[in-house]
Amino acid sequence: MSISVIIPTLNAEKELPALLEALRDQSLRADEILVVDSESADRTVSVAEETEGVRVIPVRRKDFDHGRTRDTALRNTAGDIVVFLTQDAVPADRQFLENLVRPLEQEDIAVVTGRQLPKENATPMEKLVRTFNYPAESHIRSEADVARMGIKAFFCSDVCAAYRRRIYEELGGFEYPLKTNEDMFFAAAAIRNGYRVAYAADARVLHSHNFSLKEQYHRNRIQGYEIERHRSLLGNVSKVNEGIRMARFVSGKLLKQGRLVSFAHFGLDCFARLLGSRAGRKQALRENRTGKKQG
Repeated sequence: MSISVIIPTLNAEKELPALLEALRDQSLRADEILVVDSESADRTVSVAEETEGVRVIPVRRKDFDHGRTRDTALRNTAGDIVVFLTQDAVPADRQFLENLVRPLEQEDIAVVTGRQLPKENATPMEKLVRTFNYPAESHIRSEADVARMGIKAFFCSDVCAAYRRRIYEELGGFEYPLKTNEDMFFAAAAIRNGYRVAYAADARVLHSHNFSLKEQYHRNRIQGYEIERHRSLLGNVSKVNEGIRMARFVSGKLLKQGRLVSFAHFGLDCFARLLGSRAGRKQALRENRTGKKQG
């Protein structure tokens, strides 16, 4: 099957060269690479255009939408498999792409998500969060796993994910407008329609963020907002239970390591996540009652 790779970018001049070089060095090469640039103010577009086999399409920054922009990009490619990567996710080895697409040999798998390893500059807290969210064991999920796994059954991340075009188009692709989580909602739609989603632990990228408390609050606010808006798709599942499991895992590890300062900061981080998620859910509920979207 042919493979297309899509990379949305914004001021990625420093990050893009390493990513493109890693893609050129893969044991399984992509048939095409498409960079979707949101009016970068640096040399991102030049770096992409100067790289053999890379094509660039522009999108106005004010028009960027997590669902619409990626859907438009996908429909500008031809691969049977479409891989999404973010500009700051670098393949950890030469087998990344080969391992990411391998589960799609099974015809009923709609999308595969890879494993995110923390970068060298990741904080102790962030390293443990990545360990919790991206375990070393691969797995495949279906409708039968929703009752046991809750919202985790729909987990999917376009930081590095491979979609089967046929199923993507059959299900109508990413919805839009959408603030975030286009990947999760597509995975949920796939599962609800009888398909399966996979996690490939051997398809590894280096990717992590050391978010401030303000950034963590904002990130979880928009997630909480969209999750509440999609409750009918997700069903009666809660993000809170998974959050509690993660908090227990990370805090326990930090205490065992004697990292008391990190432990205290992680407590604040969890509080910011919780407040943000609640604020987002409340906003969605208010909009649902009034029928009017808020800013």
